[in-house]
Amino acid sequence: MNAPAQLVDRFARRITYLRLSVTDRCDLRCAYCMPERMEFLPKAEVLSLEEMHRLSLHFIARGVRKIRLTGGEPLVRRDMIELVRALGRKLGDGLDELTLTTNGTRLVEFADDLAAAGVRRINVSLDTLDREAFARLSRRDMLPQVLEGIAAAKAAGLKVKINAVALKDINEAELPSLIAWAHGEGHDMTLIEVMPLGEVEGDRFDHYLPLDAVRRDLERRWTLVRSDATSGGPARYVDIAETGGRLGFITPLTGNFCEGCNRVRVTATGQLYMCLGGEGHVDLRAALRSADPDGALSDCFARAMGEKQERHSFVIDQPGSAPAVSRHMSTTGG
Repeated sequence: MNAPAQLVDRFARRITYLRLSVTDRCDLRCAYCMPERMEFLPKAEVLSLEEMHRLSLHFIARGVRKIRLTGGEPLVRRDMIELVRALGRKLGDGLDELTLTTNGTRLVEFADDLAAAGVRRINVSLDTLDREAFARLSRRDMLPQVLEGIAAAKAAGLKVKINAVALKDINEAELPSLIAWAHGEGHDMTLIEVMPLGEVEGDRFDHYLPLDAVRRDLERRWTLVRSDATSGGPARYVDIAETGGRLGFITPLTGNFCEGCNRVRVTATGQLYMCLGGEGHVDLRAALRSADPDGALSDCFARAMGEKQERHSFVIDQPGSAPAVSRHMSTTGG
């Protein structure tokens, strides 16, 4: 029997990284991500965990070496840890790394289980250490739970990277102290430009903060030394001499990084999106549930590689700028 075709797009980019959203639901309502009254997917439309596992095996057979479980908030999905354990058994057998992006609210409960299943590092989204600012931004007063969760992850032996969205007039002034705190705790950190995904309450232009401006400010404060480190994603890293830590920059607006894209995303309903900034997708759920799932999935993968776009075109250049795509980040997965 012939081995499945490897995932290589029409620009000769090899796809080795899958971001799999296990749910679009979240226990926070971050203002830049979703509206307060977010309408979540009907549970009947969401793939079962067993279907997500089967899909993941198909991706691994086609050359995917890294899987990141995302949401929404992945740890709010009931029994999600069983999927982590099942995928963890593929580590060293086709899969090099299994990781997770989380808001940290449930890490106290799950950190030990994640480590035991083979997860070695996680990303935790944290935009501020100010409790009132956190509550305003996330619309939930849960900063203590997040900090306890980060501490639990560290105690479990997980390598934690803090992700913060840089927001003008919200956390802009706090970014240096947030970086210093993260590095003092032994965590790497990455700053991210806000992305125009889905309609939210308010105008993203009001809080869009280009990271080239942030970097210039940090260079007046600290010594930033370019690093060749990579985490397999789009971040570009520097080491900060004074803090002893590493800082990443993800610049979807000011510094397009698509030429080296090695990623695809699958939503909780089994829709394969070839680009975070594009509407193009193929329906893996229908293929998976068809009479001939192997053949149907092979056709879907071939179509996806033929249609994967060269680059996204995110723009936030004036008040009232429309979202690049209609779906929210929590739908596609971060």
